[in-house]
Amino acid sequence: MRIVMMGTPDFAVPSLKALLREKYNVVGVFCQPDRPKGRGHKLAACPVKEEAVKAGIPVFQPVRIKSPEGLAMLRVLEPDLCVTAAFGQLLSAECLAVPRFGTINVHASLLPRHRGSAPVHYSIIGGDRETGVTTMMTDIGMDTGDILLRASTRISEDETAETLTRKLSLLGAELLIETITALRNGTLERTPQDDARATYEPKLTRETGRIDWSKKAAQIDCLVRGTDPWPGAYTKLGEETMKVFRVKRVSGFPEAAPGTVLAADRKDGLVVSCGDGAAELTEIQMPGQRRMSAKDYLLGHTIETGTCLGGD
Repeated sequence: MRIVMMGTPDFAVPSLKALLREKYNVVGVFCQPDRPKGRGHKLAACPVKEEAVKAGIPVFQPVRIKSPEGLAMLRVLEPDLCVTAAFGQLLSAECLAVPRFGTINVHASLLPRHRGSAPVHYSIIGGDRETGVTTMMTDIGMDTGDILLRASTRISEDETAETLTRKLSLLGAELLIETITALRNGTLERTPQDDARATYEPKLTRETGRIDWSKKAAQIDCLVRGTDPWPGAYTKLGEETMKVFRVKRVSGFPEAAPGTVLAADRKDGLVVSCGDGAAELTEIQMPGQRRMSAKDYLLGHTIETGTCLGGD
């Protein structure tokens, strides 16, 4: 079976490795074009490209795979099956018609919940206790194709988007192999998605990480963990942007307008009023400084109680 793999970030690497481990004939890899990275803004290869080059697999990086040039690249490989995992581009009907067994997508949620490009982040932001991976037959919609197999896992209370992505990438790789095995054995079943139960999440932007202090402490905690490491949760302290990495609900403080600093000292830490009482910011980062505990930051800096965080 001739397989073409399409993926770009770290999430897709275990799926490619699993295909190679199982001795599948991966005849080509498609990924996003190289992007500028780091202070020098030098072009850098994505993780999937690095893995493919290491394995000696031809790599293709069309700006748009559904362009005539991208489609021609795909057709010349004559794949029996395409596999996508966080590829970052939508496939056209012409692309989907190329592989005779279709295109299987590895999606990092329990579809039809959390369709879209950031399912891992929004599962945490939304306060889900469980998530997982779905393999599905790709169609021209946004994650609307028939469900093939699903595998679930719990979301721990300290889970971040980074740690959960890593966990789901490994789960997805094994589910992909299970899916292809069933396809080869003729036992793979397709289940249409229930669109009435579907949720679609927007693309992540910098604004996604802005903390709304009128929310409950648990919701703020979910936002902080769900946007770590990118785009990152933040609030304004005067004219400066404070990045926030960890928060927890605390009690025993007076009521105040959301965003009001209730305490800022080594004893209580940095405590801010929120929608259901108060939240302690336990780990922060100020411009030009390293990430540190708020209590360590307060050793050398003063934040006045009564200060309001979160302005425009």
